[in-house]
Amino acid sequence: MPTLEAADRAGDARVVLRIDGMHCTRCAGSVDRALRGVDGVEEVSVSFTDGSARVGGGPFDADELVEAVRRAGFDAARAEDESVAEQRSELERSQLRKERSWRRRLLIGLACAVPLHVIHLFGERIGLGHVHETHSPWLWVTVALSALAQVLVGEGFYRSAFRAARGRTTNMDTLIALGSTAAFLLSVASLGMRLADAPAPPPLYFGESAGLLTLISLGHWLEARMTAKAGAALRELLSLQPNDVEVVEHAGAGDGRRVPASDVRPGWLVRVRPGERVGTDGVIVRGRSALDESIVTGESVPIDRAEGDRVTAGSLNTTGVLVVESSVDGRHTTVARIAEIVRNAQASPARIQRLADRISAVFVPAVLAIAACTTVGWMLVLGLDGWAVALIHATTVLVISCPCALGLATPSAVMAGAGAASRRGILVRSAEALERVAGVRSVVFDKTGTLTLGRPRVVSGSDDAVRLAAALAHASTHPLSRAIVHEADRRGLAIPDASGVQERAGHGLRGRLDERSVSVSRGPGTRTTSVVHVDGDEVGRLEFEDEPRPDAPELVRRLRDRGLAIEILSGDQAGAVDRLGDRVGLGPDERRARLAPEDKLRRIAELGATPERGPVAMVGDGINDAAALAEARRTGGIGVAIAGGTDLAIESAGVVIPGESLAKIDELLDVGQRTMRTIRQNLFFAFFYNTAAIPAAAFGLLGTHGPLIAAGAMAASDICVIGNALLLHWSLRRDERVASPAGPASAPPVSTRR
Repeated sequence: MPTLEAADRAGDARVVLRIDGMHCTRCAGSVDRALRGVDGVEEVSVSFTDGSARVGGGPFDADELVEAVRRAGFDAARAEDESVAEQRSELERSQLRKERSWRRRLLIGLACAVPLHVIHLFGERIGLGHVHETHSPWLWVTVALSALAQVLVGEGFYRSAFRAARGRTTNMDTLIALGSTAAFLLSVASLGMRLADAPAPPPLYFGESAGLLTLISLGHWLEARMTAKAGAALRELLSLQPNDVEVVEHAGAGDGRRVPASDVRPGWLVRVRPGERVGTDGVIVRGRSALDESIVTGESVPIDRAEGDRVTAGSLNTTGVLVVESSVDGRHTTVARIAEIVRNAQASPARIQRLADRISAVFVPAVLAIAACTTVGWMLVLGLDGWAVALIHATTVLVISCPCALGLATPSAVMAGAGAASRRGILVRSAEALERVAGVRSVVFDKTGTLTLGRPRVVSGSDDAVRLAAALAHASTHPLSRAIVHEADRRGLAIPDASGVQERAGHGLRGRLDERSVSVSRGPGTRTTSVVHVDGDEVGRLEFEDEPRPDAPELVRRLRDRGLAIEILSGDQAGAVDRLGDRVGLGPDERRARLAPEDKLRRIAELGATPERGPVAMVGDGINDAAALAEARRTGGIGVAIAGGTDLAIESAGVVIPGESLAKIDELLDVGQRTMRTIRQNLFFAFFYNTAAIPAAAFGLLGTHGPLIAAGAMAASDICVIGNALLLHWSLRRDERVASPAGPASAPPVSTRR
C-alpha cells in the first residue's frame, strides 16, 4: 500500500495546536520554547505561515501544551484530525485572516496619518490657520486622529507586547509599542504645557506616532502577502486530492454515491472517471488507464496502469474508468502526509538561523538599555531642559532597531526554497536539510537502484536454484530479490513457502525450507552473482544484469561542472561496478566495490572528516545504504533517498527525490545553494542595517523627526529582505517554466512500497 510512514516519521506530530496571536517570526520562537519546556516533548515545529504547532514525543498532556502556550502570551487550542480539504481551507483562512488584519490596520493608519501630516506640514499654506495653537480646532483634530491610530492600529502591537511581558520576555512589538507610546505621550505632555502657557514646550509628535504605526503595519502587511505567496505551493499540493469521490458497492456497479474524500475507509471501492484525480491510495481492481503520477514520480508523463497496480491519491486519470480499492482512510492519504512534511520543512529553522535567534534573544533588552543610555546621555549634554530631545532620540532608537528584518531573513528564503523543491518533486524534510545541501562538496552514490534502474534481471541460473532462491527472496524488497521472484514467475516455477527468513544487509538471505537450511549470498567473480546453498552445499548460481539510468551520465557531467567530487560505493562485484563507471563517466579512482554496509559508513565518515571532500551527500535506496545515509548527516552532510526504495533508506535520509529522475539531484543542489545565498544576503543586510542605524539614532543624526524616519527605515529594511526572498521565488519559478514549459508543477515524491 502506498505509504509515507517511514518518510515522515521524524516529523509525525502526535498533537497539532492552532495558535492565535503570532505577529512575527520571533513569536513562533517564543511558542517553540514554551512547548519544549513541557515534560515529554521531543519534537516541535511551529509554523508562522499557518498559525499552527506540531508536537511529537510523549507521553504528555495536550492540555498542558495548551496551557504552556497561553502562559507564553498566546491563545492555543488543540486541532482536530483534519481532512485534506479542511487543511487547505484552514491554511487559506489563516493566511487570508493575517493579510486582511494587517491591511485593515494599514488602511486605518493611512486614514489617520496622511491627514495628520497634511495638517502639520501644510496647514497654514492651505488656509487652516495656526494649527499648532491651542485655540485651533485643527490641533484637536490631530490629537483625535493620533489617539484613534494608537487604539485601532496599535492594539495589535500593544497586545503582543503585553503578552510577552506577561510571559516575562520581550519581542519586536515591545520596541514598537514603547516607541509609539513615547512619541504619543511626549506630544500629550507638550500639549499640556501649551495649555498651561509653559515656556518652550517641545514639538508635537502626534503625526509621527501615527506614521510610525502605519509604516510598520505596511511592513507586516507585505510580510503577510509574501507568506501567502510562499504558502501557495502547499495549497497547490493539498488541492491535488479531490474534495469528494464516487463510492460503489462492487466493481461492476452502476452509478455510485458521492461522499467526501475524508470519509473514505480502507476496503471501500472508489470509481475514478477520466479527467478526475484519484481520491485515495489503493489498488486497481477493475479497469485500465494512463495516469499522470507526478505526485509520486515528479514527472507528468502518463503511465499505463491496470488491475493489480497500486495508485496514489492525487494522480490524474487521463483515459479509462478505474475502480480502486482504498488501502487508507481519507484523512491519511499520501497527499496529506506529504503536505505535513512540506509544512514542517517550511516551519523548521535552519542552522544559520540559530545565530539570528541567539542575537534576537538578547537584542531587545540590549536596545532598551541603549535607549535608556541615550536618554541619560542627552540629558547630561543638554541638561534637564533637554528632556524632550533626549526622549525623542531614545524613541528613535527603539523604533529603528526593531529586528524584524533579522527575523524574516531566514524563514522567508526557506519558504521560497522549500516550496520550489516540492514543486520540482523533491521532498525536503527540514530547513536544516536544505542548508546542508548547499554546503555539499562530494556526492557519493550507491549503485543498484540509484545509478542503475534498480530492475536487474536474471540472465543465467538453473530452475532449481531460481526456485529455492525465490522462496527466500519473496519476503525481501531488495532489487535482486525482486529480480529472482520475477524470473521464477516468468519461468512458471512454483515458489515454495519458506520459514524463518532473515535478511542481512549486504550479505544475503537465510531461512528454512522443508527442514533444510537455505541461504542466498553474494557470489565471487566479476559479474553480479548470487550463490544458493542448501545445508551448506552449493546448489547453483544466479547471474544478474542491470542498466544504468539514462540520465546518469548527464548528472555526473553536471556535478563535475559544479566542482564536486563523485564516488560509487557498491556492494556489487568489481567488474559490474567498473562497467557502470565506464558508461556513466566515472574514473577508476572513483569506484569502490564489494563494500559491506559498515564499509560504506566508514568511507562516508572518512570523506566527511576531510575538509576538501566534506560535507558529503550520500545517495542511496536500499537497506544497506541506511547506515551511510545517516552517517552523512552525522558528519555535516545530507542523505538523499530515491523514492520507491526501501522505507528504511527513506527514513534515514533528509531529502527524497523522484525515482525516475536522478537529475533532480542537480536541481536540489541548485535550489539549496540559491536559498542559502539569499539567506546570507538577507542576514548581512539585517545586521548591517541595525549596526548602522542604532548609533545614528542614539547620536541624534536623524534629527527631530527621527521616529518617523526610523519607522520608514525599518519598513524599508523589511521590504528589502522580503523583496530578496520574492526574487528567489520568482527566479526559481521562472527556471521551472523554462525546464517544463508545458508541464504542470509536480508534487513531492513518495515511497510506494512497504
